Amino acid sequence: MKCRQCGTEIADKALICYRCGTATTEAKYQPAAVHRRSSYLRPVLLVPIVALLVALLAAAYAMLN
Repeated sequence: MKCRQCGTEIADKALICYRCGTATTEAKYQPAAVHRRSSYLRPVLLVPIVALLVALLAAAYAMLN
């Protein structure tokens, strides 16, 4: 049989074309949809929180000295 992408002659039982990598048949199973988890600490909120913690630690250090 011939590859539908590049036209190379490939074996009848081939799963992919050895030359271009194109699959010879459609996938039987589609991959599951990836759901993004909502993050509690988004980067926009993370920077002010870290800055606040650093300020609190600096204040606590200044009080002890």
